[in-house]
Amino acid sequence: MGRRHNETEATRFSFLILLSVGLISCALVYACVSMVFRTNINSSVLEFNSMALVGEGGNVGGEGDLGGESGGCCRGIDNLELWGAAVKWGSEFKFNSSEECCRACKAMCTGNDGPCLCDTWVFCGNREACGSKFGECWLKKQKDAMEPDKQEEGKTVSWTSGIIFGKGEGIVGLKTKYGTLHIKLFPDCAPHSVAYILQLLTLRHCAGCQFYRAENRGEIWDSEGHHIKNAAYGPPFALIQGTLETVGSKFKNIPTEDCPTIRRGSVAWIGSGPEFFISLANHEEWEKSYTVFGSVLPEDMKIAEKIAHLPTKPDVWNNVNVSVLQEHVPLSIQRIKTRHGHLTTSVKID
Repeated sequence: MGRRHNETEATRFSFLILLSVGLISCALVYACVSMVFRTNINSSVLEFNSMALVGEGGNVGGEGDLGGESGGCCRGIDNLELWGAAVKWGSEFKFNSSEECCRACKAMCTGNDGPCLCDTWVFCGNREACGSKFGECWLKKQKDAMEPDKQEEGKTVSWTSGIIFGKGEGIVGLKTKYGTLHIKLFPDCAPHSVAYILQLLTLRHCAGCQFYRAENRGEIWDSEGHHIKNAAYGPPFALIQGTLETVGSKFKNIPTEDCPTIRRGSVAWIGSGPEFFISLANHEEWEKSYTVFGSVLPEDMKIAEKIAHLPTKPDVWNNVNVSVLQEHVPLSIQRIKTRHGHLTTSVKID
């Protein structure tokens, strides 16, 4: 009688099947875990890069902490050398452009943990004037970013410098009897404009600074600033307008800087200043015509709305119907700091 091998062969065959199933299962589990792990890493890297370029909370536009419509601004002031404690030595840290230098500083300012590790960048981009220093990118840290330490400036200076404000920094207050409008400044998008505002903070007063025009949203824009379909575009034009020129001082025209689409809360110059406005609505129809140097914090827009509803009288400017305040609203400028997440006043300019 032949050997009964069916049971033995079946057992061996079953064992091989179970072994194969086990190996395949392990391989599938490993592949899934690896995929999830890689996805998490990639998400973290993308989030970090977004924060480094955009700022606090990952916001963009007027509410972003580093400023700019896309968070991609990286502008500085030519012929200016800012001083400060070096966090990256330029002799060992070189780039081809001031924008790359600026972005290296921004990468050290994620907006997650208060002040930036780098708040000042200084770049030498004139090959002839810089000589061996051409391409040097110095990253620095100020004792006070609102009062940057200036080494020298003028046509003979070959350096370009810029500042960056971190979380809770770079906020000024426009104080009126109706409340204080807290404004986040955008030095990376409008460095000349912000330099002027910081200069105002060094004065003892801001005599002549005021709002004189006020136009509400009417039935043209909703409460969030969105344009109502098929509605006109004004008047009213959804803004409050004023001046930041002090009596007795000569105003120097500010060059055109970053001109993003005007959004609700945008603070922008009219022409080269010192006339400015705060927008109560999104104005795509204005097609990026104005330098935006800051944005009102969202919680303070109710103050701007209150001013916009004050009594006005009609007037005509360059064939445009406008609404002028019956009584101008004087304003003073304050420097604002944050303590434990709360805004506090540190300096007042009447």
